[in-house]
Amino acid sequence: MHKPFGLIALLIVIFVSASSCHKPGKDNSNNPPVTPPDSITSSTTVKGYGLLSRISGIWDGPVTSTTALGGYPEWIVDFRPISGGQVSAKNELDTMNDIFMSFFIVYDSSEYKLCFRNGGSFAGMKRVSYLIADSVSETGTQAYYRFSDFVKGTRRAWSEVIFHDDSMILRSYTNKNNSLSSAVLHMEWRAGRQDTSSCQAARQAFGYPRKEMVKNFSSTFAGLTESIFYTLNGDPYPESAQPYLGQSTLSFSFSSVLPAPDPNKSVLMFVTTQPMISGFFINYASLKTRSRYVILASGDRSYTFTYMHPGTYYVYAIYDADGNHTMSSGDYVSATNTTFTLPATGTASQTTQINYQVP
Repeated sequence: MHKPFGLIALLIVIFVSASSCHKPGKDNSNNPPVTPPDSITSSTTVKGYGLLSRISGIWDGPVTSTTALGGYPEWIVDFRPISGGQVSAKNELDTMNDIFMSFFIVYDSSEYKLCFRNGGSFAGMKRVSYLIADSVSETGTQAYYRFSDFVKGTRRAWSEVIFHDDSMILRSYTNKNNSLSSAVLHMEWRAGRQDTSSCQAARQAFGYPRKEMVKNFSSTFAGLTESIFYTLNGDPYPESAQPYLGQSTLSFSFSSVLPAPDPNKSVLMFVTTQPMISGFFINYASLKTRSRYVILASGDRSYTFTYMHPGTYYVYAIYDADGNHTMSSGDYVSATNTTFTLPATGTASQTTQINYQVP
């Protein structure tokens, strides 16, 4: 099984990154407010629109960082449509650490463009950045998309997303809270597409991707020094306003036949979209459909996954008895397929039992 633990530093890397770049971009601070046309049609040009069709699915791959935090072997992200013109994914470590990413169509500077919203919490501290598509190159199976700060352009923060068939590279750059004259590389994620079946229901429901404006950002950042927010005040498109998503409260218990758990040890609770247990065996192929996961203290027993894609899931838990941050001999696991279904904009709850000790 893949190593599921050791994600906290990854969340730190993502939190302090504001975005990524390819070549110096213009300063966007003087863009005048513009009223969008009455409608957007299938023939309307939308800068960056091709990314929507390329990014949906579950992705997994290693993260490297130029910071002292170093790199991590895997980061799993489940991108699914939440409207015809928007795709999103949320990940978390615990109640104090999470990240929410979303790409959606906006109107800005007399054009329709794709926007990249990237934000979350680290140790309870909030940060949300909005980046606008300013450079696109699409040729056959390869595509390049760059997003930069609405106000200061690539001088402040930018991100680049590169696709080649079923591989993706996401790089983030920041000038470290304006302490540098230009943005520098902060992190890189090289991922491979693991699954496309999980997002199909949402694609069909919305006719995704479809050219429809999600937000009018033509004057949203006027008068601001950057398109980055450190509190919920002023956030033009908060997580609570994102459509179609629900929340699941998931719990775990320990079978009485197992040795008593140490309250200082950790439990990884995760959900997949395909069952992992087949008789007495693990279906390792189902690991490719992992969608959400969280690390909890063994005494916490419950967690609520917010802004979660609707659908049918299977929930599992692994108790890290030896504290080595990977499943190994002596650890306890849930060895049954415990399923639940989350409706759009609704709620769900389920409990899985940790009932087997790895020999």
